[in-house]
Amino acid sequence: MKEICMNSASFEDTGFHYTLSLISGKYKMVILYCLMEYGVVRYNALKRYIGSISHKTLSAALKELERDGLILRNEYPQIPPKVEYRLSDKGRSLMPVLDGLCVWGEENRPRARL
Repeated sequence: MKEICMNSASFEDTGFHYTLSLISGKYKMVILYCLMEYGVVRYNALKRYIGSISHKTLSAALKELERDGLILRNEYPQIPPKVEYRLSDKGRSLMPVLDGLCVWGEENRPRARL
């Protein structure tokens, strides 16, 4: 598998670079993880789950994830507006990668000493 990424002329031509470009940023992986765990999630629920994120930052991250085809946005024409987000097929195909990061983190994070 390493050969696939290393056969390119430059790092920017690799699949690794492409994947990082989709999930880089402080909150994108958290948003994807949340959608993986909870399925369909409304904007305010995402905001509460993440906590420290501003509306502007959450909005921008969601727009980028939607633009890149990783999430789908459903807007319902009602008052007050109702917007829901969920993973697209492309986003779901990324979940084994995020799961792998989670497993690695659990296996390698420092444990509290008693």
